[in-house]
Amino acid sequence: MKRLRSRLLAVLFLTAAYVFVWPAANVPYYAAVLLHLAAGLVLVVVLALSMRSILPAVSPAQRIAWPLLALGGVLGLVLIFTGTRKSDWPLLFAHVGSCIAGGALLLSAWAGRRGFMAGSYLKGAIRGGLFVIAAVLVTMGAWWVRTVPWEHANRIENPRIAPATMDAEGDGPTGLYFPSSAQTKHGGRIPADYFIESDACQRCHADIYRQWQSSAHHFSSFNNAWYRKSIEYMQDTVGIQPSKWCAGCHDPALLFSGMFDRPIREVEDTPAGQAGLGCMMCHSFVKVKSSMGQGDYELEYPVMHRLAASKNPIVRQLHDFLVDLNPEPHRRVFLKPFMRNQTAEFCSSCHKVHLDVPVNHYRWVRGFNEYDNWQASGVSGLGARSFYYPARPQQCADCHMPLKNSEDFGNSGTIHSHEFPAANTALPYVNGDDAQLNDTEQFLKQDQLSVDIFAISPETTPQQAGAGAATTAGPGFQTTFAVGEEAETSIPAANAAQSATPVALLSAPLNRVIASVRAGGTYRVDVVVRTRKVGHFFPGGTVDAYDCWLELNATDDEGHTIFWSGEVKDGGKGPVDPSAHFYRSLQIDAHGNPINKRNAWATRAVVYVHLIPPGAADTVHYRVRIPESAAGHVHLHAKLNYRKFAWWNTQFSFAGVHDPSQRNPAVSPGFDDTHWVFTGGTLRIPGGGHGIPDAPIVVVAENTATLNILPGTAGEPAPSEALNQSDWTRWNDYGIGLFLQGDLTGAAGAFEKITKIDPNNADGWVNIGRVRVQEGNLASAREVLERALALKPDLARAHFFYAKVLRGEGRYDDAISHLREVLKQYPRDRVVHDDVGRILFLQHKYAEAQKEFEATLAIDPEDLEANYNLMLCYTGMDQADRASEFQKRYLRFKADESAQTLTGPYLREHPDDNTERQPIHEHVSDLVPAPASPPKKYSVAPAHRGASARAAKDSD
Repeated sequence: MKRLRSRLLAVLFLTAAYVFVWPAANVPYYAAVLLHLAAGLVLVVVLALSMRSILPAVSPAQRIAWPLLALGGVLGLVLIFTGTRKSDWPLLFAHVGSCIAGGALLLSAWAGRRGFMAGSYLKGAIRGGLFVIAAVLVTMGAWWVRTVPWEHANRIENPRIAPATMDAEGDGPTGLYFPSSAQTKHGGRIPADYFIESDACQRCHADIYRQWQSSAHHFSSFNNAWYRKSIEYMQDTVGIQPSKWCAGCHDPALLFSGMFDRPIREVEDTPAGQAGLGCMMCHSFVKVKSSMGQGDYELEYPVMHRLAASKNPIVRQLHDFLVDLNPEPHRRVFLKPFMRNQTAEFCSSCHKVHLDVPVNHYRWVRGFNEYDNWQASGVSGLGARSFYYPARPQQCADCHMPLKNSEDFGNSGTIHSHEFPAANTALPYVNGDDAQLNDTEQFLKQDQLSVDIFAISPETTPQQAGAGAATTAGPGFQTTFAVGEEAETSIPAANAAQSATPVALLSAPLNRVIASVRAGGTYRVDVVVRTRKVGHFFPGGTVDAYDCWLELNATDDEGHTIFWSGEVKDGGKGPVDPSAHFYRSLQIDAHGNPINKRNAWATRAVVYVHLIPPGAADTVHYRVRIPESAAGHVHLHAKLNYRKFAWWNTQFSFAGVHDPSQRNPAVSPGFDDTHWVFTGGTLRIPGGGHGIPDAPIVVVAENTATLNILPGTAGEPAPSEALNQSDWTRWNDYGIGLFLQGDLTGAAGAFEKITKIDPNNADGWVNIGRVRVQEGNLASAREVLERALALKPDLARAHFFYAKVLRGEGRYDDAISHLREVLKQYPRDRVVHDDVGRILFLQHKYAEAQKEFEATLAIDPEDLEANYNLMLCYTGMDQADRASEFQKRYLRFKADESAQTLTGPYLREHPDDNTERQPIHEHVSDLVPAPASPPKKYSVAPAHRGASARAAKDSD
């Protein structure tokens, strides 16, 4: 019996060590778990039968050890029935602790019998204590072996240098999944069934499964009418292979099984084509290879998954029993550390994309990109130059996977929502999912943004399109996505006096001051849109595909409309007033056709990009004429509207067909001159059973203001301003919006107001400093930034802009000193690293500069400035081969400067878009007679139930 007990203990401790230190979801590991369980059961029985005979015959240490082991065995029996979920960890720790203590005391007694610290009770007690301490230290070491290498092996890190071409991404042109960067760990296919078995997860994660059922992830594939049409059209236009670029993040069941190698119409209605992004997609990532996106991940095909999805109830019960008994291997397969610790980088694998020759037959073009602008912003806590910062840094899951209570078997009381609340109202609308639609609308309205009718001023010089505004292609035109605040060079320059906001003539803030207008007068109304809880540009995602616009309506006391910009035609169901202020990226193909079919591969030029960075604002100008007959009051109502998807794209997705009267339209990968009519059948389209749907319009934020109307014979009302402490943010937001559109004079005037409101708030002085730096007025910038630093010596953004002043004055060492202060607080701000590197380069310290630019590439391997300057650094160090490598990257990522020539003909035909393209512009009312519109490219088609099948302007 004694020998049996010894052998059982040896088996138990060896299997326990293996099970604890090296958890893995494989057969040997689970065999060890079962062996541990069986040996424990036998030992409990043996001890129950022999405990009375054991205790009288053993040493005091053993008389403590054996009951402890017996207790551990009993607790182990309990754990067989309860499992070892988080809620059961106290029981698990008690089991482990009693067994470790008991085992340590048995070893102590064994050592004592061999003369180690023997001879007295005191020595025995000390010996026992030492062995227990040693056991604890060994356990801690085992925990380190179990945890630290695992955490380090599962971090997302960027390569030292980006690929020189798309052919070097993923598995390359001969790969199974190219041009997606996606790869599998074993290098082969994965059966489609693996990705459509999410229902197997609901046995333990019922709430998560229910949430996912309604999510946009679930409807990412051909159960989504808009995506379905875009891929059908893409394959018709450029073929099957380029469309795999989309499949890496939309269609895992089709892509990884090889079904996507067939024409998509053959497989889109199969279970795999309707699967969307299930549990096994995101949770099977074993590696995210970079933050460059483009599906840059590696998937694992777990060896044990067949147990979970088996149709045999006994096999399923065995799987669930093993997972419940020891969830760690299951957790390690499906919840890698980077999924929790590097959420944004994890999400970047699909929420950041680029196109290149294998997809667009053209060159590298940035697609949508949620990651980089988040990373550079104050929301991430990583950007040093933001206007605003949240109370604590936020990652993707903080907004889009909020915690919810759950009693699911597989969690500890709360779960991260797998509804993924965001902005897709179209899918729940056509799916008839009222709960998801309501949740999405409420999410959009939860103070994500604000609208403020801020100021009014009398008419000065009418702003003409292009007057005083930068009309050449600036950095914003280097991509289909706005540059934003990660580069101060994104701010246009408006140097003409007529472009400047007349701050001295403002009546502001409205609703704080009583403002009046004269009948028959013309006034400029300024409306500010501010991002508040948005961690990326607004709007986000595929910004060429939405209707997102600011609407301003003015009525008199009798309800007569006297001004309306941003009206939606057909009673609020049709296209948006083309002269409205839009938030989107407007792109055209090589023949000047708008990119409105989700045909990003055909993008050849960007007409304009209007997006609001996180923690920033946009100031929108309206020219409102008050009718001469008006009296009483003018009631202003501004609304920020959002419709997913754009009206034209919805018509196209559900019923778009070639115009039969057009023969042989010119089509290539770079353009499509086809005329489209919306007469196709909708019955086989997901959500098309009742015709073309009228996608809902959500009012994200709104504001009202009232103006008094004076008689036309009265004098011009005097400006009125209020500088209350509570309005500090309103004035600041107004200035930010002016600053970002290049109205530096107006911005400076607004920022000066906030220094009067609160002269002890350093941000006001910093913002004036931003303006002065942008103007090149270094002396004035120095003065205000020194004042900011006196108020708050550790303010990183003050140090950053002060360093720009010092650099402009040629004081390079002092500038670097201030930038180093910034990097102490924000070591992952790539613009700061670039600035340090550039100064070092100017000092001919090429090796030191190289390190700074390499630090930038560790954050973003596609950073244009870093690649350019590394080319120069290596040239300076006579390393031509290395310089050539970075030259290739620079030439790959830089803008096609000739592309803007394509916009000229388009802008001449689309005056509204030409106006919107100008950094500073004004909107007039749709009620005012406008010049005749240019000929429409799309034909009018008969009406469908649910929406009329109208044709839209090219820009819609």
